[in-house]
Formats: sequence, structure tokens, C-alpha cells
Amino acid sequence: MNPYFFIVGCPRSGTTLLQRMVNAHPEVAVTPESHWIPRLYEKPWALKENGLIEHKLVRELAAHPKFARLGIGRQELKRLERSGQTLTYSRLVTALFDLYGRAQGKPLVGDKTPDYVRRICTLHGLWPEARFVHVIRDGRDVYLSMREWPKVHPKPGDFTTWKQDPVSTAAWWWGFNVRLGRDAGRSLGSELYYELRYEALVTFPREECKKLCAFLGLPFDEAMLRFHEHGARPDPGLEQKRAELPATPGLRDWKSEMPAEELERFEAAAGDILDELNYPRAVPRPRPQALDRAASLRRVLAQDPRALD
Repeated sequence: MNPYFFIVGCPRSGTTLLQRMVNAHPEVAVTPESHWIPRLYEKPWALKENGLIEHKLVRELAAHPKFARLGIGRQELKRLERSGQTLTYSRLVTALFDLYGRAQGKPLVGDKTPDYVRRICTLHGLWPEARFVHVIRDGRDVYLSMREWPKVHPKPGDFTTWKQDPVSTAAWWWGFNVRLGRDAGRSLGSELYYELRYEALVTFPREECKKLCAFLGLPFDEAMLRFHEHGARPDPGLEQKRAELPATPGLRDWKSEMPAEELERFEAAAGDILDELNYPRAVPRPRPQALDRAASLRRVLAQDPRALD
């Protein structure tokens, strides 16, 4: 059943690279980033008392800017609504993914929306057999990517702490997302949840793609390694930079690009999760003032309701 899988992870962790590699597989299509799937489902007006979708949900979905990227017209959406079947939210989304797959000539369809790392439990409730691929990248390289990324807004760029301390804010945001994903993954088990390290993917792409295919129950296909040769990207809303490159190690290097003071601040805020993931620290013992600063920032961000949005 589609959605067959979700690719998730803290933004700037390499989910787009993996999306392009998986989308090159002859049996799998990966939709452009959606963002609307859990958000619409959680609206108080989305469902009737019997669990069926409300007309307002269909109207809001048709107007959502991300929905247009699926290439499914409003008439097709209305036809699904009028089909007469008992249309729950999960069945509606499944039907939309099936339509997308048919248009791509592929039977299996997955979604790549990094922010869904914070919505794994909701998505699992809707599709209990869907699999989750959690891409994890060294948070210090994630910060370097965020720093140069024009789309840090809305998150983490809209947190009040970003302007005064983007390093610590990025560290907290990375650790927060990674931990939520891992906690949810433990509850799902190894048949439905898979962690993929970005560093391994770009260094050993063939081996990592083979292991990923085994998790997804698919045969490995060489096309996954040649994804960059086709030029077209599955998500027209994403940046063009490096679109022609294959999987390439070393595009970010915190060891040479981050000053010592930034490293200390990052590791003071996220050293525990770096340790948990076996990423080596540059500053094993941050100074007390750095730890106090990180603790104060964590308290502020932990109370921000936008964190889980």
C-alpha cells in the first residue's frame, strides 16, 4: 500500500540526495515534499464524527501550494471525493499516491519530507505498514549547510534565539529532530524503521543503496547510482545547487570550516547526541559558561510551541 515509505530527517541532512537516488529506481517514485499530510489530518475540521473526510479538507488540500507539485488536477481530486467509497483520510492520500505512481509508471510511491521526522507516530497510525528511512548527518555539517541556506526560515531561522546565537540554535534543533526520530523508531522496530548515515551514503553509495533496498524489500538497481545523469530532479521546489553531482563526500567539513568558538558552542548544546551517534567531539569538555549558555537556550526553545509544528 502507498505511501510505501517516508524519507525523514533533520533538514539539511541529505534527504534530497537520497530522494533522488531512490526515485531513480525503476519500481519506485518519490513525491515532491508534501508538508500537508499530517497538518491537514490534525485540523479539528478535517474529519466527520465517523472518521470520513470533510469537504473542507478537500478544498484546503486543493488550494495548498505543495499539492500542485503532485501534478494531480483539482478535477481528479473532486472525482475521488465523489467516488462513493468510504473515504477516510488515509484512503484519500493512498489514492493520490497511487495516481502519482501511475503517472510516473511506477507501482510504489514514497514521500520525502524531512519535517516528518517529528510526525512519525502520526503517519504510522495512518499507515501501519509504511516504512520510515531516517537520514542522519553530523550536526556540525548540518549547521554549515543551514548557515548558507536561504531557506532557514521558518525553522530554525524563526526561533527567537537564531539571530543572537545561530550555532547553538542549530545544534538544539538538530538534536531535537534526531532524538524525536530515533525515539519513534524504537517503538516501530527494525522492520519499519531504518537509520541511514549521510556520511556512509556518500562514501559507500553502492553498499548503502543495497542495504536500503533490502530494508525496502526491493532488488538493488544500478540506476540508483546514476541518478545524477538524468538531469531532472523529483522536486522542482528545491534548490538547483549541486544538482548534477553524484553522491560526493566532503561537501561540508566542520573540521576545517567551523571556528573553535563555534565548535564549543555547538557541542555544549548537542554533545550528548553527538556522543550517542558516535560522532567524535572536537571539544570533549566545553567550559562551564558554554554549558550554562546552552542550558539557557534549551529552556527557551523547549517552551516554543513552533518546535513540534
